[in-house]
Amino acid sequence: MRQFRKRSVALLLGTLTVAQLAGSLAVPTVQAAGTQPSAAASAAVKISPVTMSAGVTAALEDVNIWTQSGGNILTYTLKITNNTSSTVNLQRYFSRVVTPGGSIIPGNPVTADATKKKIAAKNSMSITYYVNIGQTKSLSGVKIAMYVWDTKSKGYLKHTGSFAIPAAYSTTAGLGKSINTRMNDIPVAASADSLQLYKYGGKVYAKVGISITNKGSKVLGDTGYSAYLVTASGTSFELALSSSQTGYKIQPQEKRTIFYLTEIPAYLNTANMKLQFTQKDETLKLELAKASFKLPAATTPDLVVASGAVKKMVVNSNTVDTKLTGAAVYAEDDKAVWSFQLQLKNTGNKAVTLPAYELSVKSAKGTAFPVNAKGLSGLTLKPLETKVVPLTAEIPLQVEQSSLQLQMIEAVTTSAGTDAGGPGAGEAAGDTSAKLVFPVAYFTIPYTLRADVRSGQEYGTTNQYGTFSYSLQSLQRYPWRDDDIVLAKVRITNNQSVNLTIPELKGALKLDTDNLAATTDLLMDKDAAVLAPGQYTDISLLTKIPYTDEFNNVRVNLSVKSETESIPFLDFSTTSFISSVNQLKRGDSYVITGKGKNAAVQENKTTVYEGSNFNILYTEVLMSSAEKRQSKMARLQAYFKTADGQFYEAKVNQSDNLATPGGKQLITLWAKLPKTVATTEVAAYLGAGVTGSKLSESGEQPTGFINVASLPLTPKAVVPAANLQNIVLYPYTLNVLTSDGRHVEASDTVNLNITYNLTRDNSYDAGESEHKLVLRITDPFGQIQDKVLAVGTELIEGNNHTYSVSFTRNQYKQLTGGSYKLTVYDEFQGERQELGSQLFTMRFEPLPKPSDEEKETEK
Repeated sequence: MRQFRKRSVALLLGTLTVAQLAGSLAVPTVQAAGTQPSAAASAAVKISPVTMSAGVTAALEDVNIWTQSGGNILTYTLKITNNTSSTVNLQRYFSRVVTPGGSIIPGNPVTADATKKKIAAKNSMSITYYVNIGQTKSLSGVKIAMYVWDTKSKGYLKHTGSFAIPAAYSTTAGLGKSINTRMNDIPVAASADSLQLYKYGGKVYAKVGISITNKGSKVLGDTGYSAYLVTASGTSFELALSSSQTGYKIQPQEKRTIFYLTEIPAYLNTANMKLQFTQKDETLKLELAKASFKLPAATTPDLVVASGAVKKMVVNSNTVDTKLTGAAVYAEDDKAVWSFQLQLKNTGNKAVTLPAYELSVKSAKGTAFPVNAKGLSGLTLKPLETKVVPLTAEIPLQVEQSSLQLQMIEAVTTSAGTDAGGPGAGEAAGDTSAKLVFPVAYFTIPYTLRADVRSGQEYGTTNQYGTFSYSLQSLQRYPWRDDDIVLAKVRITNNQSVNLTIPELKGALKLDTDNLAATTDLLMDKDAAVLAPGQYTDISLLTKIPYTDEFNNVRVNLSVKSETESIPFLDFSTTSFISSVNQLKRGDSYVITGKGKNAAVQENKTTVYEGSNFNILYTEVLMSSAEKRQSKMARLQAYFKTADGQFYEAKVNQSDNLATPGGKQLITLWAKLPKTVATTEVAAYLGAGVTGSKLSESGEQPTGFINVASLPLTPKAVVPAANLQNIVLYPYTLNVLTSDGRHVEASDTVNLNITYNLTRDNSYDAGESEHKLVLRITDPFGQIQDKVLAVGTELIEGNNHTYSVSFTRNQYKQLTGGSYKLTVYDEFQGERQELGSQLFTMRFEPLPKPSDEEKETEK
């Protein structure tokens, strides 16, 4: 008999072990504002405790049913109180569930309670049990019978009492009621906050909010439970945490509202719904019901944001003010090109990172068009920080443009299906990945047809880099070899009270429908990339077109250099007339600006070399450095424009040397013109040469020129001097001091010795000279001899040098004296200009006459 009793005890203990539920969502008190008991608490109070033995009582704390595919699981929590002075062995106490159908099922402890066996004197312990009650769905009629081990009773179990569950019993917190409970073993106060319904893409989504106050001393970053939306009939839908709250942290004593999302059928009755938390017992492979909350009546929020209004979004309990600004549109081909900015400000006191929102533009008929907004996802905002995200979209022109909305959609991915259980729907739950596409806001897009930018007017804008104004300084067209250059100069001015950092930009010009992005060069002083408040910088965009092309509209586009995406910076169109280049007055200086390039250019001399087939228009200019250090001067480029509007490219000869502070360079410009072209009213189109996207430097082949100005020239004919004093051939000056021409009687040779001074003006730095100095000697017979003199070798720089030359002719044997003329010519590209001439007397040296003795000797 004794052995039988031991086996029975072992069997009962194996199936009815009692333990405490760690991290329980038990409801010891249910209260509103911390004072008023809820209906659930009132129902629980009416269930009287059961006396298990002398000094030991059991009280029912909560009862829940949670639908499972293998049978519904009922859980109940008993609080065992030991008022005795000795330890109580829990292995002596048992409970069984009696269903309305009469089934008696032993209660088994959940895994977390399986290890506790005893209760110390004057202590209490809560124990949670579970029972598979099959298809029973309601608590109505359910009883929990309590037993104590008694060897004198039949079956060794003595019935000590029962808990009869009233029909109205519920542990669900009522509307507006707060419960004190535990989440992830942290004490909290929780209450249902809201139930909102959204329609999007033909589907209905529910958003459930629960308010949680952390009453513990640790940060709560996870409830530790699964959440479900449960209908009045028991159908449940698994809830996913809103992506705007992923990784949330609730600090001790902090109160936050956490939102969950799910998709529900459009036909679903949403009256009397509740939020149910569950916890999975991994050992038992069961999901156990925990706290639940009755939800308020469902509302459908108005997500439409009026034009210019602010949408307040909550991201991780931080409020982010969101506003659509700067919307503009223009027509391009068969589509409307929209650009606008989304301004976001973190009004909270903590940094916040935005979730991955999906944006699209929706037409009045519901058609959605993609929006380029890569800068939005993952954007981090510091406390009180404001950022602007540029957005662009292309909408077909046949779509009504005045009633568009910008849709902001939140995408939430959950590892389970939308329908998480419930009658007839349990098989829908599982590990299948589901994506909830959830609307956040519909921003009304103001329909403002973007006006053309007018040259010289200032316009304001804001983008993610800051707030600034811009103006089209000029739109020019001028020649470049076989093409024309089209140049747009844009000025950016910092309107902020802090520095404006301009990123590295690329530019594109579009002329009517011709997109020239591939051939547009952008020039900007990199040292001006950071603008202090009130400062500005100029950006030049230039491209080339056939000189015969015509256009009416110019689109200017500035974007940030990026290998992966196009980030807009500034975009506008203009129909402004082509502005003429800067017209200087005769004698004015052409000014070049730029770091290390500041200089002034002034005409020094313009003349025409007359040729038999063409004329050479020749100009010398002096470029004076305005720098305080040695520097590389800009490479000058030029065209000659005649009175009848024809352009001739000028060849430029310029020194490659560094310019000294205040130093001057002598630069020559020349071009061959037909004999029929008048050269009286001619102007030089001067500009700084560019190679690609920077100013040209020594040895680089210019691909264009910028900052062009027209300088009227003053061509002057060279009047030959009447002597050979101060003959100027820049940078040299020649002075012929004397010329001694000698001829010995009966000789066929004439000898000339020319004494001269040759000085160089070293205040100018000139390129390699393309001029030749030609000396023409006209003998007493009128015959000429030309000598090309190499300055620096044949003519030596310095004073009182002599140049000697001899001429031989048979005729000279008859020469008995006379005069000869020296003429100096400047020869350039094969054409000559006389600089001056002078006559000199030929010295005749007769042979000595023979003496009488010599005559006798000859005889």
